[in-house]
Amino acid sequence: MSKTAGLESALAYRFARPELLRQALTHSSYAADHNERLEFLGDSIVDMVVSMLLFVQFPDSREGDLSRLRAQFVKQDALHAIALSLDLGSFLLLGEGEHRSGGRQRPSILADALEAVFGAIYLDGGFEAIRDVIARLYRDKLAAVDPAGSFKDPKTALQEVMQARRLPLPRYEMVAERGEAHAREFEVRCVLEGLSLNTLGVGTSRRIAEQMAARTALQELEKS
Repeated sequence: MSKTAGLESALAYRFARPELLRQALTHSSYAADHNERLEFLGDSIVDMVVSMLLFVQFPDSREGDLSRLRAQFVKQDALHAIALSLDLGSFLLLGEGEHRSGGRQRPSILADALEAVFGAIYLDGGFEAIRDVIARLYRDKLAAVDPAGSFKDPKTALQEVMQARRLPLPRYEMVAERGEAHAREFEVRCVLEGLSLNTLGVGTSRRIAEQMAARTALQELEKS
């Protein structure tokens, strides 16, 4: 059994040309024949396939709404989450320095490697093969989309709620930063003046933590 059999099983795709998968998993710190070109290809492919999936699932949605939702699905955070679900980090080929500094858990490296894997699948099996793989990986995320409320990110939605109530806009305050450089965790407080409401959010970046705090604030406002 090959070393990457577990990854192929998780992808539900078997490579006819295993060398493509090896290249997709090779970081530039490990060898000259690395995955950056495949990443370039995979970036365009995931954009296209996700666009197709959204176009079919939301036939009545406007272009702007679909674009905003696609951006949420193809950004680094979303790709990183999928890479974690595949345990992609354990299959990466990293240089010793990158390995010691926690490269297997770094969101940027994992997201880039996932895009490279998408590019490799396209070259190995064609468009239908990569379309099916991406559709499976995004199935749960697509099923969870609420067309009535999911096209706006939580910060934007919360800002609009506060404006509609003629209240001060939300204020975000950094509460804490924790963890090593390769695994930072940020805690942010969302302050809603005039409502005596403060909520907390935690994420791998300040932006994500702010979004989580805003989401919690929206949930609290719905209860009131």
